[in-house]
Amino acid sequence: MRVATIPNSDTSALVYAPIGRDAEIAVSLLKEAGVAATAVSDIASFVAKLSDDIAFAVVTEEAFRSADLRGFSAWIEAQPSWSDLPFVILTNRGGGPERNPAAARLSEVLGNVSFIERPFHPTTFISVARSAMRGRRRQFDARARIEALDEGERRLQTALSAGRLGAWEFDLATGELITSTTFRSIFGRNATEEFSYTDLLASIHPEDVDRMQFAVRTTIETGADYAIEYRTIWSDGSVHWAEIRAQLYRDREGKAIKLVGVSADITARLKAEEHQRQLNEVLEERVAERTRKLEETHARMMAEVNQRESAEQQLRQSQKMEAIGQLTGGVAHDFNNLLMAVLGNLELLRKYVGEDAKAVRLIEGAQQGAKRGASLTQRLLAFSRRQDLRIDPVDMLALVTGMEDLLERSVGSTIVIKTDVPDHLPLVSADANQVELALLNLVVNARDAMPDGGEIRISLNGVHQATPSGDLAAGDYVVLSVVDQGYGMDRDTLQKAVEPFFSTKELGKGTGLGLSMIHGLASQLKGDLKLTSELGKGTRAELWVPAATSEITNKSAVVEATIDTTVSASGPKRILLVDDDVLIAMSSADMLMDLGHDVVEAHSGKEALEQLGDGSGFDLLITDYSMPGMTGADLTVAVRHVVPKLPILIASGYAELPPGVELDVARLGKPYTQEQLARELDRLFADRI
Repeated sequence: MRVATIPNSDTSALVYAPIGRDAEIAVSLLKEAGVAATAVSDIASFVAKLSDDIAFAVVTEEAFRSADLRGFSAWIEAQPSWSDLPFVILTNRGGGPERNPAAARLSEVLGNVSFIERPFHPTTFISVARSAMRGRRRQFDARARIEALDEGERRLQTALSAGRLGAWEFDLATGELITSTTFRSIFGRNATEEFSYTDLLASIHPEDVDRMQFAVRTTIETGADYAIEYRTIWSDGSVHWAEIRAQLYRDREGKAIKLVGVSADITARLKAEEHQRQLNEVLEERVAERTRKLEETHARMMAEVNQRESAEQQLRQSQKMEAIGQLTGGVAHDFNNLLMAVLGNLELLRKYVGEDAKAVRLIEGAQQGAKRGASLTQRLLAFSRRQDLRIDPVDMLALVTGMEDLLERSVGSTIVIKTDVPDHLPLVSADANQVELALLNLVVNARDAMPDGGEIRISLNGVHQATPSGDLAAGDYVVLSVVDQGYGMDRDTLQKAVEPFFSTKELGKGTGLGLSMIHGLASQLKGDLKLTSELGKGTRAELWVPAATSEITNKSAVVEATIDTTVSASGPKRILLVDDDVLIAMSSADMLMDLGHDVVEAHSGKEALEQLGDGSGFDLLITDYSMPGMTGADLTVAVRHVVPKLPILIASGYAELPPGVELDVARLGKPYTQEQLARELDRLFADRI
């Protein structure tokens, strides 16, 4: 016997043919007809090769004569409903079953049989094979349609189950009701109980039966969709609600033959709606009671409306100022980066002008201007930040003197600022940026109190508080005082001065938050804000800040020592420099190379990781913080996974990193000088020795 594979196409099939001369002829003819043929040598192999994908089998009559056909018969009986495998039997005599009893028996066993009497003509054989192929292909088409129907049925059942919907059909001619398990459960019946249309009517609440039957008749007569909600009574006497929806199903001639629909148990939903209705009634009663109380207090509320509207206007003004502050911070950061490139290149250029006095003077003038711009942008960046307080030892003398230029520009030419500070004062525990903001607010308030000009006096004094007084504990304090010669405030105004949104300025010229913010800062620092004022004579504001218990650990933050900008004793290093701004990268790289280091530039976090490799070729990573795609913090985390011990220096123009970003790396503020850069490198490399 032989087998040939015939998938569902015109040129391939799986065919069983006998071994011997006849088999060789059959296989050869099939191959010439485009059919791939495979041979098997015994009945066991023949049965093993049988499958639902076989197109037809060619078998000699004598191959089955003495074989055990039980396994073969079992396969024939086990075929799916769509399958009836065609067989082509090559007989030796008599042809069909009318003259060949053995062939008749095979016909009974095989079912779908065609007989060819040997010797046969090739045309006859191919004709019978093609006929068998066509019949099998129709079976394959039927299989595909059945599988599609089964898949659709499974999806429908899944959807109904997911929606907890019961399916049903009502035959209009016979009155037979076919229901699903879910449908019966909606009416309080189990899966095995019979549930006829009569049972359905009996389970409906007596008051709803007529309405239900009327709806059914209307649907049958008009063709309108059937949709109704009614009560059902379960066998235990409990009352439930069911929602029923259906449409007419028509035959090919358009005649309505059945109602097909779904049902759902809506008892829980209606209970929830009833509960909500009761809650709404209670709420309406409460609203009515509240309305009566509001009407009783209407006169008092109207008196407060104007004050509320004023507060809302001030809040909008505050939000506008906040948005401006955020925009200013972004612009200042970008401008700070530009100043970084300017200062870096000027510093390097200064080294190469030699003794040209005019060039030196021009460069130094440009450096001073750029440094002033850097100082202004640093304060703008600090003022726009929103981090929690960063409490450190702060030198108030350096802070006040460092802000003189900014304060003079803030008050204008009609105001004179005089500063009175001692030679020595203890350090204070404070957030330097917030104290700067507080001082600026106090000075601006003093300026606004003197529209025609005048004098503002700023002073610092050390005070020892021997005993607790008010909000102040016993201890040492530094008092920052700002005194003006302006309008002053009466007693009532002075008491409200630190309240949020309270302002004596007209709308648009103040948020009413300045003094309240300073008061809040003083409380957080465990200090105090004291205000004294007299109408027509001016106001004195004192910010009491507790003295620090520790010294400033980074002495370079107070006094920058001049250092040797040559390569440190540790020798030249290979440094990976990362900055998305090409100008800053170029300027910083020039600084580093001027210090004797080997520099590799990268302009994104991704490029830096590619350059880094396994990290063995670099001694240090210097990266900007604010970069698109991958920030300096993201890059630091990624590098730590590759090279855990590689020193990392983050250079950023922001006063602080954003909230939640906590990195154990060195920081260097932008713009920085070559001296500051060299000092930081020496510190980093000294820590690794």
